[in-house]
Amino acid sequence: MYIFGVGLHVLVAIFFAIHAIRSGQQLYWVMILFLFPGLGSIVYFFAIYLPNSKLQHGARKAVTVAAKTLDPGRDLREARQAYDFTPTAQNQMRLAAALLAAGNAEEAASTYEACLNGPFSGDLEIRFGAAQATLASGRAAAAVAHLQTIRGSDAKFRAGQVSLLLAQAYAAAGRHDEAGAEFDYALSHYNSFEVQAECAIWAAGQGDADKAHQLYAELKHTMDRWARHTRDLNQPLVRRLNAAMATISR
Repeated sequence: MYIFGVGLHVLVAIFFAIHAIRSGQQLYWVMILFLFPGLGSIVYFFAIYLPNSKLQHGARKAVTVAAKTLDPGRDLREARQAYDFTPTAQNQMRLAAALLAAGNAEEAASTYEACLNGPFSGDLEIRFGAAQATLASGRAAAAVAHLQTIRGSDAKFRAGQVSLLLAQAYAAAGRHDEAGAEFDYALSHYNSFEVQAECAIWAAGQGDADKAHQLYAELKHTMDRWARHTRDLNQPLVRRLNAAMATISR
């Protein structure tokens, strides 16, 4: 088939050659595409284009979601088996993350803290996981200590997440003035949907109806424009937000 006197297979090869150059592929792909436009295009499609396409990412995500729905304990089971078989630091970190994702906060906290006792004691990613796990397991003071260590080591590391988690840790520890100050700091510096929602939940819990309603109005405007996927993704947080607002709407 020809379009404007040029074979379709040549046009396809040109398309993939442009993709190869723009995506920083090795230049030998361009040579292959022009020397063997038909076969080269087929090979490039399956070897380079498809694995990096949105279609492939979407398919992978769908498969991942389906796998978790059908076998929700798979990630934890595989992480535990990997660590039992090869008890390396990397597998220990993987196990800690899987435990936290599965809701086993107490064991996750112990596993993260064990990681911090080894050669990865300065790893801020591990310490952040430890902060999440210790807070989730009810040890707010330990979470505050982890987060303060992170901020002291690198103020730019996950700055927004550290600030929000620190505010929540202060609140859980009963340090309400510091919690309020940190929530305000997170709101003024990051102002993401999550930050706004958590600040509204905090304000509602403190009986600050004016602030809670002000934040909720902004959040409602954002939620009204969400696609279904975004709404589903944020459903747990929105459910907590609505429950908090209900306590001050009576």
